[in-house]
Amino acid sequence: MALPACAVRAFEPPRQPERGAPARTTCPRRHSRVEAELAASRPGSVAASVRADPPRGVSHGFHSRPLLDKPRKASSSLAGAACAPLFALLSRGRRRRMHVLRRRWDLGSLCRVLLTRGLAALGHSLKHVLGAIFSKIFSPLASVGNMDEKSNKLLLALVMLFLFAVIVLQYVCPGTECQLLRLQAFSSPVRDPYRSEDESSARFVPRYNFTRGDLLRKVDFDIKGDDLIVFLHIQKTGGTTFGRHLVRNIQLEQPCECRVGQKKCTCHRPGKRETWLFSRFSTGWSCGLHADWTELTSCVPSVVDGKRDARLRPSRNFHYITILRDPVSRYLSEWRHVQRGATWKASLHVCDGRPPTSEELPSCYTGDDWSGCPLKEFMDCPYNLANNRQVRMLSDLTLVGCYNLSVMPEKQRNKVLLESAKSNLKHMAFFGLTEFQRKTQYLFEKTFNMNFISPFTQYNTTRASSVEINEEIQKRIEGLNFLDMELYSYAKDLFLQRYQFMRQKEHQEARRKRQEQRKFLKGRLLQTHFQSQGQGQSQNPNQNQSQNPNPNANQNLTQNLTQNLMQNLTQSSRQKENRESLKQNSGKEQNGNTSNGTNDYIGSVEKWR
Repeated sequence: MALPACAVRAFEPPRQPERGAPARTTCPRRHSRVEAELAASRPGSVAASVRADPPRGVSHGFHSRPLLDKPRKASSSLAGAACAPLFALLSRGRRRRMHVLRRRWDLGSLCRVLLTRGLAALGHSLKHVLGAIFSKIFSPLASVGNMDEKSNKLLLALVMLFLFAVIVLQYVCPGTECQLLRLQAFSSPVRDPYRSEDESSARFVPRYNFTRGDLLRKVDFDIKGDDLIVFLHIQKTGGTTFGRHLVRNIQLEQPCECRVGQKKCTCHRPGKRETWLFSRFSTGWSCGLHADWTELTSCVPSVVDGKRDARLRPSRNFHYITILRDPVSRYLSEWRHVQRGATWKASLHVCDGRPPTSEELPSCYTGDDWSGCPLKEFMDCPYNLANNRQVRMLSDLTLVGCYNLSVMPEKQRNKVLLESAKSNLKHMAFFGLTEFQRKTQYLFEKTFNMNFISPFTQYNTTRASSVEINEEIQKRIEGLNFLDMELYSYAKDLFLQRYQFMRQKEHQEARRKRQEQRKFLKGRLLQTHFQSQGQGQSQNPNQNQSQNPNPNANQNLTQNLTQNLMQNLTQSSRQKENRESLKQNSGKEQNGNTSNGTNDYIGSVEKWR
């Protein structure tokens, strides 16, 4: 039986090196390497066949099976037995190197090695480039030797300084309050944050006539005195957000102490252990959960001064504030909140010293809560307190017999409640609207002379806005809350008129200050000119008389030049003020007999109508 060629070559004696091949050396490792290379160069050799294939463990294609470390089992034929252990014909060191090569050719290891070596090379190159740059920049200050070491130390110092600056910046200005250090102020002019906040027309046409006292809300609130701010929190009007602003986002001499994990904060007056704020986040629900106007007016004085003798009680001023919201959005938001399990069963609804009976205020559900109720069921309940909630919570319920519906007819009752809510809202120290967050912040700051740290944020996407309703359902919700719709229209008109009145008053104050500054600068300029002219005349009296026979001519000429200069400045400033006033009063009719000062706005209300 003839042996295969591979087996015959395996048992042949070693061949002599060919002509031109390097001589055999005494080093066995070098000799084996050279002999292996020569054998690989000859076609048909065992080493060439091994070298022609990829290393063990590396496949020819994506779907081919990897080679096994161990040689396959010999087949029953002699050819298979002779050709199978080809890998075993190599030396032990060669096989070890082949195993190392197989592991290196692994794709994951190869990627990691390439990434590591690439980053190391990049860092090394960057180090040399930065070293060269610093060596050229600081070469006049560098000594003769060891420039690389000094540049490396300088680079390290700069990196450490940069990291320290980043840490300080994050400590001083965390989050997004700094708004990238307000770099946008350099790129574009600052836009008025109060204009067209609700994405409506900037021009506002009032519907109601209010007096100057109704529009000018300036409270002389002394936080070191005895006055108290009382926050009337109506459900689902954004009162939680506004309440947090009062205790966490307001600039005070002694800020409120708020601890992590606790809702209530300690808001003491400077130098006293007495609170200046009566709200959910300062005193808690001391008068009941979401107490209304009727409950707060009878409860707050007794809670604040209940432990003192009547003769020792200070004469306090209670400044009531609240937040209102669009009735449809508020109604849908309360429905979604009730769906999640809210009940407000802890509310007391105290009126005339007693809570309502179950007959006067029945419940709309039988279980523990009303979770999962559909909108139709929520609207069908006739005893649902969500209907006209804002009017009910702002009115004096004692005028209509509290919750007893049999005291007066329904139409008369609704009229009394609406008028009472409007009156209480108008005489409140302050009220804001959820749809005008920045204007709410502005009016509060002007009313109480207290500034907030960061501006309010207008959230146009809420849970109520995610509810899709058709026109029929919206009309039904408006019908169920017809008193709230009327109250909100009244409140929005009063709110925007107060805002425009305060803005116009602020512009008038700024204009008056600019005029006073111009007069002051004009006086200083004339005084300086006359002093310099008088010094020149006292130094050279004879020369001035000989050159100028009329001494008043030079003075008159100088005064004329100064007057012309100041007239130009005044004219330019007046043109700027006129442009601002035209922007503010666009669309308004101008009459010749307009009043001055703060009466300009009051007089222009009738023109807008």
